[in-house]
Amino acid sequence: MINLPNILAFIRILMAPLMFLFLVDRDLPIFNGMDSSWLDYFAALLFVLASVTDFFDGYIARSWNQMTKLGAVLDPLADKMLILAAFLGLMYIGRASPWAILLILVREFFITGLRVLMAGENRSVKASFIGKTKTVAQMFAIGFLMMNWPYATTLLWFAVFLTLYSGYEYVYTYIKES
Repeated sequence: MINLPNILAFIRILMAPLMFLFLVDRDLPIFNGMDSSWLDYFAALLFVLASVTDFFDGYIARSWNQMTKLGAVLDPLADKMLILAAFLGLMYIGRASPWAILLILVREFFITGLRVLMAGENRSVKASFIGKTKTVAQMFAIGFLMMNWPYATTLLWFAVFLTLYSGYEYVYTYIKES
């Protein structure tokens, strides 16, 4: 079903590769003569706009009772694509630790698989408070890394900690309820 929350998630999917372009393809002719800091600003702006659509698509879906099966798949897919594009782009330009990115991505893929398994068993797969906090921490870390601001690396490792801890929570809940 096509509705506003699904359109916002689809827009987020389209913004991810565009943001990635600004991070990694800095020598394209269209960017000729442009200072790399402007490319950072554009990438960060796209990331912030995409992150805002993440908030609003969920809020609108719940408030307007527009939750759909397509949205249940599209929203987390769009989230993963945005985070993946941002972290890989930042790693490519040398602003993010490959180890931090590996830990985050392994957890994201593992928990996505676990959530699919739980959904197949008709079990609740709602995001926990720590899972939502993890997402916010990742978004702040990405923003700080894109802008090359102080404490960006500290924020990244804090996001890694929350990412791994929230992954532990999912696994613990799954085992406890099995």
